[in-house]
Amino acid sequence: MQTADFILFSGGARGAEACFGELAEKYGLDEVNYSFEGHSIERTRGVRYLTSEELARKDVSITYVSNLMHRNYSRAPIFRKVLQTICWQVSSGMEVFVVGEILEDKTVKGGTGWGAEYAKICNKPLFVFDQIRGEWFRWVEVEWKQVKAPVISKQHFTGTGTRFLEESGKKALESLFAGSFNVQT
Repeated sequence: MQTADFILFSGGARGAEACFGELAEKYGLDEVNYSFEGHSIERTRGVRYLTSEELARKDVSITYVSNLMHRNYSRAPIFRKVLQTICWQVSSGMEVFVVGEILEDKTVKGGTGWGAEYAKICNKPLFVFDQIRGEWFRWVEVEWKQVKAPVISKQHFTGTGTRFLEESGKKALESLFAGSFNVQT
C-alpha cells in the first residue's frame, strides 16, 4: 500500500494530535481533524467541522464517562462536544494510537483517557505511549502489555493524546511513522 492510501483521524489539538498531523503530512498521508464551530485547534489541514446533529450521534453521558474513568469531568457543553469529537475520531479509525500516561487504575490520564476507553469499548487495537515510563503499551483483553515498536497497519487509524507532548512522546511518534512507512524523508 502507498502512504497516500492511509488516513489519520484526529482532532488537530495542540500537543500529540498536532504532532500526529505534522507527521501524517510529512509522510504523505491524508488527515481528517474532527472539530466543531468555535473550538480552537492547531491543525487546520483536513479539518472536518461536525454539525450539531453529527455531534449528537456520538453523545455520551458525562456521568457514565466519569464513573468509567474514576474521575469527575466537567459538565460544560464544550467539554461534551470534545468527548463527542473524540468518539468520531475513534470510530473512524481501525486502530488507535495515544500518547499520554497510563494510571494505576488502567485508564489513561485526562480527557485523552476517554479516547482510550472508547477504543476499548469498540474493541479496536489500542496502543498507548506512556510518556512517564517511556514505553509503548497495547491493551490486551483486560491489561496493558508492553510492546517494543508498534506499527500503523490499518489504512484508517486514529491518533490522539495529551496536549502536553514531551520530547519522549514526540520521538515515539516519529519512530512510529518511520517504522510504519519506511520512507526516506
